[in-house]
Amino acid sequence: MASSSSIVQVVSESTLDSDVVPSSLIEIAPFLRVANEVEAINPRVAYLCRFHGGFEKAHRLDPLSNGRGVRQFKIALLQRLERENDPTLKGRVEQSDVVEIKNFYQQYYKMYIQALQNAADKAERDQLTKAYQTAAVLFEVLKAVNQTISETHNHVDPDSSIMRCPKIHAAYHALRDTKGLPWPKDHEKNADADLLEWLQAMFGFQKDNVSNQREHLILLIASMHIRQISKHEQHPKLDDHVLDTTMKKLFKNYKRWCKHLGRKTSLWLPTIQQEVQQRKLLYMGLYLLIWGEAANLRFMPECLCYLFHHMAFELYGVLAGNVNPVTGEYVRPFYGGEEEAFLKKVVTPISRIVETDKAERSGTIKSKHSHRRNYDDLNAFFWSRDCFQLGWPMRADAEFFKKKSDLCELCSSSTPQVCVRVCFILATVRSWVQRSRRRWWWSGGGLPELTGH
Repeated sequence: MASSSSIVQVVSESTLDSDVVPSSLIEIAPFLRVANEVEAINPRVAYLCRFHGGFEKAHRLDPLSNGRGVRQFKIALLQRLERENDPTLKGRVEQSDVVEIKNFYQQYYKMYIQALQNAADKAERDQLTKAYQTAAVLFEVLKAVNQTISETHNHVDPDSSIMRCPKIHAAYHALRDTKGLPWPKDHEKNADADLLEWLQAMFGFQKDNVSNQREHLILLIASMHIRQISKHEQHPKLDDHVLDTTMKKLFKNYKRWCKHLGRKTSLWLPTIQQEVQQRKLLYMGLYLLIWGEAANLRFMPECLCYLFHHMAFELYGVLAGNVNPVTGEYVRPFYGGEEEAFLKKVVTPISRIVETDKAERSGTIKSKHSHRRNYDDLNAFFWSRDCFQLGWPMRADAEFFKKKSDLCELCSSSTPQVCVRVCFILATVRSWVQRSRRRWWWSGGGLPELTGH
């Protein structure tokens, strides 16, 4: 049993709960006290105090849990955090934890500190001192939440420990080569901008997706670099053979798709040797950004090939400086120019077709069994040359975007001219087959017997 000197018991004045903190983790006691104080007002802020100021700080103070009672304390605190995460997240007022605790901190500062700053009574001055302590704890948690968000969403830190690997450093600096790229006029270029940020500005990808795929591409290239070139170099350069091997692996399915449909790939490389490596990285980054933002469309790989085929061709037109013959301006991606344009204008329309068919299969929307399509049925459309009738930009009146129930049951066509011709032939053949079967049945025919000679 622990002695009184080895543990400190922090009892909240507003609740009957208590948190027993090991003596080696005494620094986290104020965070747990504040969590108990604000739990009745804002449970999500209390959760953030326990997580960032309690659990994370306890792990930094004693990462191996060698102190007396530390391991048991961490396990109990973690179990409580797991129980409270979902309920507090559902009850959160703001859209993010950063805004939630920031607004709470500002409200607390106005209600308690500003209101009590001119207090003359000793009791009010003691209350002001306690409010200052609580506000200081809330501010520390706010900084911790902000730091966590920035580490998750910002660019790769070149000074981090993982960047000390020479191969990763080489891939990172190769992505920083943005020379010669035409940036949009209204885009504010950052000092540390890279190729994926340019793709985001041109095609309208999400910021979080860009951060994830930046790390994905760097590690993918560095991993291939390590396997291909095992020689240790202090300042290695990104080898062209490494890029070719990575591209071959990444675009294997896309090239097979183009060959099946009899189309040339959109992987056009420049004649200037200095620009080849940059172009290869742009193609790989574009494919990964499409894949990263496609969500459930990943179950339709040939659909992703179709999207990449047209977007890569647009990328080539932008870099080649092609001019629109109608407007006389330089060509730009059709779906680009807006924030989250790819998600709203490309992924969402296709996902709606998937969701509609999913609702029909689940019974939410009543439909015939022949009208229900799954991912394989939708993806099969992109295995046919007819998929190019969808066009780019995609036509909203294309058959692909029509519900199965809107198509003809016999020929699966929505075009009246095609439907009349095809349905007449199919109906004639089907009628002839049915009449032949009736005559054969009425004549008392049976299965022919096989007789040997």
